[in-house]
Amino acid sequence: MSEFRLSPEAESELDSIWIHIARESGSTDIATRVVEGIAERFWLLARYPYVGRRRDDDLRTGLRTLAADDYIIVHRIVEEDVVLILHVVHGSRDLVALLGL
Repeated sequence: MSEFRLSPEAESELDSIWIHIARESGSTDIATRVVEGIAERFWLLARYPYVGRRRDDDLRTGLRTLAADDYIIVHRIVEEDVVLILHVVHGSRDLVALLGL
């Protein structure tokens, strides 16, 4: 089994997602469930690093994405057994703009 690591940007984005959902819903429980659901996908990526969609052609060589409910996990495999989570963003976000491409 592989492992995953979160970039500082991904950690910040998860915090922002939690805060946004808690404010909008009025429930910290809902916010926690959403973030935990996203985190479950991190464990899936650690177990099956190639499960995500390859984005070599439209984003950047080596990048992959995986959906987690309404969110997109942008990641890459940095070593044979390490998945680096680069970003966690809402699916409506423009990934090309986010990545500065």
